Amino acid sequence: MVAGIDSSTQSTKVVVCDAASGEVLRTASAEHHDGTEIDPEVWWNALCRATDGLLDGVSALGVGAQQHGLVALDADGAVVRPALLWNDTRSAEAAERITAEFGGAAAVAGMTGTVPVASLTVTKLRWMAEHEPRLADRVTDVVLPHDWLTARLTGGEYVTDRGDASGTGYWSPGEGRYRHDLLARAFGGRSPNTPRVLAPGEPAGTTPSGVLVSAGTGDNMAAALGLGIAPGDVVVSLGTSGTVFACSGTVTGDPTGTVAGFADATGRFLPLVCTLNAARVLTSTAELLGTDNAGFDRLARSAEPGAGGLTLLPYLDGERTPNLPGATGTLHGLRRDNMIPENLARAAVEGMLCGLAEGLDALRGQDVPVRRVLLIGGAARSEAVRRVAPGIFGVPVTVPRPAEYVALGAARQAAWSLAGTDRPPEWPVATEADLPADDESDGARIRQAHRSTLHRMHPGVHG
Repeated sequence: MVAGIDSSTQSTKVVVCDAASGEVLRTASAEHHDGTEIDPEVWWNALCRATDGLLDGVSALGVGAQQHGLVALDADGAVVRPALLWNDTRSAEAAERITAEFGGAAAVAGMTGTVPVASLTVTKLRWMAEHEPRLADRVTDVVLPHDWLTARLTGGEYVTDRGDASGTGYWSPGEGRYRHDLLARAFGGRSPNTPRVLAPGEPAGTTPSGVLVSAGTGDNMAAALGLGIAPGDVVVSLGTSGTVFACSGTVTGDPTGTVAGFADATGRFLPLVCTLNAARVLTSTAELLGTDNAGFDRLARSAEPGAGGLTLLPYLDGERTPNLPGATGTLHGLRRDNMIPENLARAAVEGMLCGLAEGLDALRGQDVPVRRVLLIGGAARSEAVRRVAPGIFGVPVTVPRPAEYVALGAARQAAWSLAGTDRPPEWPVATEADLPADDESDGARIRQAHRSTLHRMHPGVHG
């Protein structure tokens, strides 16, 4: 048996699987508290609670964790300050300065695959150097959440994998190495130690009781491993935020900053686009209409494609893709004869999916093949979303059975390390629905209306 640990922003989830088949045998979870910074001991305590009594007979385990978080350590291994998480945006201005100092967006994207934004580790280091210089002077090591947990499990050195390292903003997926020049300059001339980057499938060590610990990885990379995606597959995740990521054989470096050019956990690459508005667009619209999720779904399915001429730009929390942090939502095309609940529900579904479809187009613009979408996340359970998605995306859509894919990916990596093979074991992924792209004309019309409204409201946005 092998175990996979998903240490996310809000909780720790654990699955115990059969190493050969991937069958889930046991599960558990423990909550974290909300916030944008946190004492890493909270992660460790949650891991201990979630795994208490769960790991009997387990031969190997792996950790998948939230990307980008800054864990700064001193010479004694003590945490210098609470970890700054991916969703802490205080370093937005620092991201702009780093980009300018290194020759602009295209130059930085060429170095690290990604244009700096507030979520990345490198920008948090700049913020710390500028606002907490005394604490910054104490820092000898900089690690990520999964790196810290892995070292805590093994009691050994700090190690990482290429997938999570690629989300720091100072590791180059194309060159396969840290850019210490960028790191030192961003951190005010300081040169902290960075974790050793393990090869895919290489173990990190063992626990005191002899359980093998794999390299671990970031949460998006672990989800890709759990889903077993291959080139041509694109995952669209409809959670609180939306993510669009793919398996690619070549590195990307998008100078617009839309596509983050990450590495994956297998030796390939994981170009990724993120939106701020996804499932909450649907739940917020349902609340406005005075109904629950099931009632909202019935309303949306009752409307015709195009929502009677209504178009929603669902920027309810600003937006990251396109980069419109101060934007608000826009409902366009409202007339007396179309202002009915069914059309508003349908416009919410179409608007959310059009935003994710822009992410697919951004991947295509980086020569990433898009042949099939795997639709996951809470909103993927909506029948209305499933009916609309293939036409909007323009490719067949597969809906895998709901599962903890980050934890499953971490478990699959543990099985890989345990086996000592060149490739991870083949674990089947159960499917709930296979949806052909059979209404592309409606989808093209809806997307054109969405683009026209976007350009009317935000003329400087390309797309």
